[in-house]
Amino acid sequence: MSQALRQERLMTVIRGPHLSEKAHMASESNQVVLKVRTDANKAEIRQAVELLFDVKVAEVRVVNVKGKNKRFGRTLGRRSDWKKAYVRLAEGSSVEELLGVE
Repeated sequence: MSQALRQERLMTVIRGPHLSEKAHMASESNQVVLKVRTDANKAEIRQAVELLFDVKVAEVRVVNVKGKNKRFGRTLGRRSDWKKAYVRLAEGSSVEELLGVE
């Protein structure tokens, strides 16, 4: 894979932040929770965070979240599965830098 294609893929790995009460509690311990591509691995997530936000990553943990079954009247539906990453930042980096909060 060429360097340009690899960097382009890294730009698409992170879908966005995952905002929840648990994610807010994790931010107090220098962690951030992100929605990521389902085919991304830990190494790609680490490289993408370091490339996009210019912070140092200490650890990455991933969770595959199963989509829920939902009903719309008589019709049964299902939400898509997705992947969540818990990214712990190194000591010198902070969550505020990552999220752009002053």
